[in-house]
Amino acid sequence: MVQAKLDAGEGAAFDIQAVCTGFIYALATAEKFLASGQHKRALVIGAETFSRILDWQDRGTCVLFGDGAGAFVLEAQPAEETGERGVKASYIRCDGRMVDLLYVDGGVSSTGTVGHVRMQGNKVFREAVNRISDAMVKVCAEAKVEVTEIDWFVPHQANERIIQGVVKKLDLRPDQVVSTIAGQGNTSAASIPLAYCAGVEDGRIKKGDLVLFEAMGGGLTWGAALMRA
Repeated sequence: MVQAKLDAGEGAAFDIQAVCTGFIYALATAEKFLASGQHKRALVIGAETFSRILDWQDRGTCVLFGDGAGAFVLEAQPAEETGERGVKASYIRCDGRMVDLLYVDGGVSSTGTVGHVRMQGNKVFREAVNRISDAMVKVCAEAKVEVTEIDWFVPHQANERIIQGVVKKLDLRPDQVVSTIAGQGNTSAASIPLAYCAGVEDGRIKKGDLVLFEAMGGGLTWGAALMRA
C-alpha cells in the first residue's frame, strides 16, 4: 500500500516483524541489500498502532505505549566513499525461550482475535539492560570504535528505567541520550526514527555525528546499529 501511494514502481516491498526491535532488524536487512550491490536505495519504515492491541484495564501496559511512524531513506555509496556517512555495523538477536516475558495473547493465526499485549515488566527490565548493553558493545566492536566514542545514543523508547540502566552500565553521559518518551511514549518500531528525527530537527544531531541505536522487544528480540549521520 505504501509503495503504491508513493508510486514507487516495482521495487521489492516486504514486512519484517520483530515488534519493538523491528526497525533495527529492517535497517540491518536494508544495509545488507545495499552492500551486496543488488539495490541502490531503500526506504525503511517503522510504524505501529499499539492502541489496537492494548488492554485498557492493564495499567502495566496501557500507559506505556503510543502509535507512530517514522522512516529512513538509505542510499548505497560508491566504494571510494564507504568510510563516510551511513550504517557502519548492525547486530540482531532473538531468544524464543523468553517469549512469555513479552507477547500478544492472540492473533489471526492463533486465536482468530486481535489479542492484547502482556508483559512481565520486572523480568523484561533485567533482560533488557544486559542484552541491550551487550549488543551495543558488540556492534561498536564490529565497527572498531569504543561505545564511549559515540556522539549520540538514540535508544528504542521503551521506558526511562531501561535507558538509564544502559547509560549507567556503559558509562555514557545523560546528555548524549535522545529521549522522546515524555511526549510520545513507547511507539515500538517507530520510536527510533521518531527520536532520531527529533534530534536532527532540534539541531543536536549533525552531519558526521556517530549515532548508536538499540532496541529490545517481544520474542524476545534485541539488537543495535551504529550509523554515521
